[in-house]
Amino acid sequence: MRQLFVGLAALTLLAAPMSSMAADAKPDADKATAPKSELPPLPEDKSVPQSAVIGGRTINYTATVGTIVVRDAEGKKIGEVVYTAYTVPGGGERPVTFAFNGGPGASSVYLNLGAVGPKRVPFGDEGDAPSDAPVLRDNPNSWLDLTDLVFIDPIGTGFSRSLEDAEKTKKDFYGPEQDIKYLSRVVYDWLTKAGRMRSAKYVMGESYGGYRAPRIANALQTQMGVGVNGVVMVSPYLDPPAIGDDTALSPLPWIINLPSMAAAKLEREGRLSADTIAPVVAYARGAYATDFLAGKSDPEAAKRMAAKVAELTGLDPALVQRLGGRIDINTFLRESHRADGKIGSVYDSNVTAYDPFPTSAERRSGDPILNALLAPTTSAMVDFVTRVVGWKAEGHYEALSFAVNEAWDRKTITDKPVSDLREAMANDPKMKVLIAHGFNDLSCPFMGSRLIIDQLPAFGDANRVHLALYPGGHMFYTRNASGAAFHADAKALYGE
Repeated sequence: MRQLFVGLAALTLLAAPMSSMAADAKPDADKATAPKSELPPLPEDKSVPQSAVIGGRTINYTATVGTIVVRDAEGKKIGEVVYTAYTVPGGGERPVTFAFNGGPGASSVYLNLGAVGPKRVPFGDEGDAPSDAPVLRDNPNSWLDLTDLVFIDPIGTGFSRSLEDAEKTKKDFYGPEQDIKYLSRVVYDWLTKAGRMRSAKYVMGESYGGYRAPRIANALQTQMGVGVNGVVMVSPYLDPPAIGDDTALSPLPWIINLPSMAAAKLEREGRLSADTIAPVVAYARGAYATDFLAGKSDPEAAKRMAAKVAELTGLDPALVQRLGGRIDINTFLRESHRADGKIGSVYDSNVTAYDPFPTSAERRSGDPILNALLAPTTSAMVDFVTRVVGWKAEGHYEALSFAVNEAWDRKTITDKPVSDLREAMANDPKMKVLIAHGFNDLSCPFMGSRLIIDQLPAFGDANRVHLALYPGGHMFYTRNASGAAFHADAKALYGE
């Protein structure tokens, strides 16, 4: 699951500035290979006035759906990136925040209609279903009272598209280096197009978007000539090598996963809090790591570790003993809910769906959240863009593009986000960072960020990086109380 849509719900310094870049992802093979010259033109930018009650007061704003052209080094138009912007009239020097989801292959609809946009649609919680009416309501936890918002759909997601053939599209857009390069230019181009260079600027990314955010911030500083006031990472995919479970030696994946598994059990028992999770974190980075590394050289350590892991996760002690205290994610998601005939989601292990194959030795079904969120988010966004705003594009809106995800170059995915975060913070002593996680997320567990932050230099003020933990999972913001707490932490970031 980490390779397939690492978050949603994304590597070296940029070369000379180029006008943004692109790619097209179509699930249909015939469409994927169709000549780009046959694509109908995208509509002109369109804006409509809107209002929403946010934080108890009515905010009037302008919603815009528009396009940023991507060009290659020779100036040839190779792609079109579609964005959705919410701006408060008369606020030309308000802060502006650029938001990206992850995948790779996810559009920005999840942060837009779930987290910080002025409207939202229910998805991602227990009880949400694909057939629920995709009706947008005011989002009381929107960040529009703090900042203007620009949600960017990378090439191959949303209505954004490449104008090149499949091979060139993959080469120019579907990899970590080229991704950062053209998206940084998209931010620059929006700022010049909107006349907003004087605004305070923030970059926000969820999941693989959290892989993007610090890298885009560093690229904006050092290549585009644009200062960044703050970076927000939501359930970020910051250090891919550390969380992979295909290692034969490192205890890190098991250390990182265990606290989120324990958090799920604590929540089911009604006991989850920062105070109750603190000793689990201490155990994972202390006695668990020590006993893990002892291995068979200390049989008592192995028994002790398995017993403690069984206690923390609530799983059958015999099973945990048999697995040597190493509980993989799929085993945890299935065994935690097996008695109910259900399976938990990797994005929030306490959000479940019925297991369609309960007698199978292995799990054979998709993820409960991933399967349930596609319909409401896609339908709500298409209705908003085409009917409310009146931006009527042909083609399918790609909320989650499996084609982009499958085509993505993973050979060069490293821990560059951490290096770029260090450089960006060192470059600008005023830049602040907010890293936010849900306790129950096993896609991008909070413990990874906890360990990373503890290894960062102080940069003159250790409080410049704030780790915020909330009840919920990868998309914790879909829970109203967690969304409100997230907004409160954002106020501190924006200096409100």
